[in-house]
Amino acid sequence: MEKKISIKKNFVMNVILTLSSVIFPFISFRYVSKILTPVGTGKVSFATSVLSYYWIIACLGVPTYGIRAVAKVREDREKLTRTVHELFFISMIMTVIAYLLLFISIPFVPKFQDEKTLLLIISAEMILYTIGIEWMYKGLEKYTYITIQSIIFKILAIILMFLLIHEQKDYQIYGALTIFAAGASHILYFINAHKYIDMKYVGGYDLAKHLKPVFIFFAMSCATTIYTHLDSVMLGFMATDADVGYYNAAVKIKVIMVSVVTSLGAVLLPRASYYIQQRKMDEFRRIGAKALNFVFLAALPIILYFILFAEPGIYFVSDKIYAPGIPAMRIIMPTVLFIGLTNILGIQMLVPLGKEKVVLYSEIAGAVVDLIINALLIPKYKAAGAAFGTLMAEAAVFAVQYYALRGEVKESFQNIEYKKLILALAAAFAGSFWVLFLHLGNFMTLFISAMLFFGIYVIVLLLLKEQLMREVFMQLLVKLHLVKRGA
Repeated sequence: MEKKISIKKNFVMNVILTLSSVIFPFISFRYVSKILTPVGTGKVSFATSVLSYYWIIACLGVPTYGIRAVAKVREDREKLTRTVHELFFISMIMTVIAYLLLFISIPFVPKFQDEKTLLLIISAEMILYTIGIEWMYKGLEKYTYITIQSIIFKILAIILMFLLIHEQKDYQIYGALTIFAAGASHILYFINAHKYIDMKYVGGYDLAKHLKPVFIFFAMSCATTIYTHLDSVMLGFMATDADVGYYNAAVKIKVIMVSVVTSLGAVLLPRASYYIQQRKMDEFRRIGAKALNFVFLAALPIILYFILFAEPGIYFVSDKIYAPGIPAMRIIMPTVLFIGLTNILGIQMLVPLGKEKVVLYSEIAGAVVDLIINALLIPKYKAAGAAFGTLMAEAAVFAVQYYALRGEVKESFQNIEYKKLILALAAAFAGSFWVLFLHLGNFMTLFISAMLFFGIYVIVLLLLKEQLMREVFMQLLVKLHLVKRGA
């Protein structure tokens, strides 16, 4: 194990990476939402959600399983090479199958025929992610490299967006640029892979040994994708493209916030797998407890703030024409906590422990709940009904995972300082809600209220000596050379 690899550095890099993956679409959405209108953005959102089902076939669970598999053999170049080659071959075979299924299905679904060009454009994501083997870089904890490459292409995509999108019919260009921003860096990942593995055929491959765990992760991806994209797909079929656009505006903000809360879990997966492999269970439990504490610390203020300031949030991200998305945003925001917790319980704890089936069962439960609630509520409540279905689905996933791990995590949940968090939230609410009545404009309302809300929240937690907040604050002071290490 390379001691130089820092979880803190990787966390910062992954926060930047995941934030860039949603902030750049956020910036572009603010621009294109007014030009393309809810109908245009709804078309792209619907196509992206539909393609996600073909994407999981192409991936076959390799992106998540590959991180764990690479982490276990990363100190042996020969084993690492063979493992990466085996998983790459599996991915390429499944990508071809996914494309065949897409080509077969387009003629038989009228809504697919209407947007055939857009679907084919967005489908490029499948081949880019397959050749990019990003999971290898994550297993090796090369988050700085991933982050730099990703941000470069996202900046290029933003520049192209301003140059190329000028009227409503340009929604296909918008779809192409979203894929360029998200996947073009994967070409460089493939080109530079020779630094870590041998690119020539090495022989002695055993694809069969990966099939059982890969299919388990595939089933997990299927269940997750079903209930995370089912809302947009069902809205597209049961309502209108405009309703998908309203809902998409609400989801944009939620996705950004989720990325902050889940970044730590993504970074800890290879480290947790390594601790399990080395039988360092105390270290495994320690990082798990700290990660759960972080989720509560970060998710709760985000939820309360964006429920309170949903209206200026939606208007700032898009336009007043997207006002029907405001109730959906308020309903869906608590999923930030549930997703953050299940990202730790499922990806960081259950997966390294080899209990992928529990994660699968939890996600199946979420998919069933989402399907039932969406079918009942979308016809009448449109975007708000879809948001409630997603909320209940994420709650179901959490309930199943917590029950399976209750012996391991019960103490960690009990040790979280809930009273201090509640007091800090109450103070933040009291110190910022009045900004809504000043009518300062969307940007200034969000800027001033956010400074007050999160500033008060942090200060109160520091005054109450909340353990994790105090630890982060002291580390910041050390970095700024304001106090000595160990003081």
